[in-house]
Amino acid sequence: MKQRTLKQSELPERLLEIPQPPKEIYIEGTFPVGDDLKFLAVVGSRKHTNYGKDACEKLIAGLKGYPVVIVSGLALGIDSVAHRAALDNGLKTIAIPGSGLDRHAIHPQTNVGLAERILKNGGCLLSEYKPDFRATLWSFPQRNRIMAGLSHAVLVIEAEEKSGTLITARLATDYNRDVLTLPGSIFSKSSNGTNMLLRMGATPIRHSADILEALGFEVVPEIREKIDEADLTKEEKKMLSLLSEPLTKDELIYRSGFGTIEANIILSMMEIKGLIKETLGEIRRAI
Repeated sequence: MKQRTLKQSELPERLLEIPQPPKEIYIEGTFPVGDDLKFLAVVGSRKHTNYGKDACEKLIAGLKGYPVVIVSGLALGIDSVAHRAALDNGLKTIAIPGSGLDRHAIHPQTNVGLAERILKNGGCLLSEYKPDFRATLWSFPQRNRIMAGLSHAVLVIEAEEKSGTLITARLATDYNRDVLTLPGSIFSKSSNGTNMLLRMGATPIRHSADILEALGFEVVPEIREKIDEADLTKEEKKMLSLLSEPLTKDELIYRSGFGTIEANIILSMMEIKGLIKETLGEIRRAI
């Protein structure tokens, strides 16, 4: 597919709002257009945990059918998970690598196939770098301003306290974009950065509906489909079996016999899946 150049006057209006917008952008593929489209940047750790991967996939799957475009950086880790989850659920996705778009230059090379899949499914690749430019340490932070500027909101899945992912979150704040983040265990280094963002005022995301509301969609309550028992893990089944009545988190963890860290991860995933909810200090079944 042939690359072309967008001059500054052709760039999306949101991107022109940021300080030092790119003078031009190289594009390959089809840039999604539509007055009702909302662009969501999804960023996170290259070394994600299973919790981060599962949560990212679940949250993006819940956006299926809505006019949401997933924007990410084509990097290893959460970026790749986000792009693939978008494609698996029929959502358009935009990849903005920290390199040029020539196939020998795309970084990382292991994601050239993912880039091709994005193009085949109606998405696009964007870069302000020359087509043969190879990624450098400084090209990624510079690229992050485009991801934040292009999007209506930025969702941070996992990040350590000094992660480069937090650069995108800071830029989003500077650009008056909503910063959304996935709460994580206080015992996980991968969640130190995201939990810090929560302390600074980021919006906690527990369900896909939280994302949709942040993007300005009116979320219509739907009748919850009956969840097949076969889709639940044995740990989730055990937790649900203990919730014949509401319990405090401490009591539930004690009765489950799971370690505190393991139990908190299980409960976080169950809340994201809509299996449980916590109100007034107690956890209860939501199904």
